[in-house]
Amino acid sequence: MGIIKLKNIRTFSYHGCLVEESKIGSDYIVNLEIKTDLRKSSETDELKDTVDYVLLNKIVVEEMAIRSKLLEHVGHRIITRIFKEIASVSRIIVAVSKINPPIGGDVEQVTIEMEEYRN
Repeated sequence: MGIIKLKNIRTFSYHGCLVEESKIGSDYIVNLEIKTDLRKSSETDELKDTVDYVLLNKIVVEEMAIRSKLLEHVGHRIITRIFKEIASVSRIIVAVSKINPPIGGDVEQVTIEMEEYRN
């Protein structure tokens, strides 16, 4: 088995419960960690035998482009889609961070982290 991590995927998205957030948007960072079997690809050196990082990034970017009120909802969509599209993934940890959230204080970012295992 092995772990693949995509760190600090940056997006500009329109998530949030406030009407203003749906209009002005803000910066987000997504971190993704997946567990998969890397033994075959480590021997064959073939992309077809592993999880394509480009596909993982594409899924994150596309799901972040769909507006949600809650970061949990976005995280759940990312997890669901990865499990649906990539059969070899057995576990996913996703962290979605909103940079400079409008919460009435000096907060650098707020982050939700979710972990799911394939059933």
